[in-house]
Amino acid sequence: MTVGATVGAERLPASVRTLSSLSRIDYADHFVLPTNAAATVEQWARVMFGDTPDAIELFLWRGLMGLRLSRTPSADTVAGWRIGEQGDGWIRLEAASWFLAANLVVQASGDSVALGTFLRYDRWLAHLVWPPLSVLHRRLVPGVLRKAASRIAAGKVRSGVSTR
Repeated sequence: MTVGATVGAERLPASVRTLSSLSRIDYADHFVLPTNAAATVEQWARVMFGDTPDAIELFLWRGLMGLRLSRTPSADTVAGWRIGEQGDGWIRLEAASWFLAANLVVQASGDSVALGTFLRYDRWLAHLVWPPLSVLHRRLVPGVLRKAASRIAAGKVRSGVSTR
């Protein structure tokens, strides 16, 4: 399955950019995987990231990016990220640190699933930390989407509960 990618806020369609809650977008990417695997957007998000972050996510999100994530599973969070808002076919996860703010936006339709990442650099450190991490991020996201699609197609999803 080929995953399409767009990097740069100015290259994203306005319909995707407007799903971010950030006042300014300093980094953005959007990955799209064609799939007919069916689930709600919240189920997609929970299959992608789980109810709590795994060790690698903790290292990247909390350790390197300093994101303040919830430590306990909740109906209001996905992998520690707060569910900021959701609409028809999309859900936005939000987290922030002392030097940046981030949104993950999952979109799902009948023929595709997409993951968008949006960051706002609030301090100079973000300009140093995120660019090298973004290279790793862009390599990992296609696999995250493919794995989630496989799990959903195999029926490994329950309502409101992660099966990652």
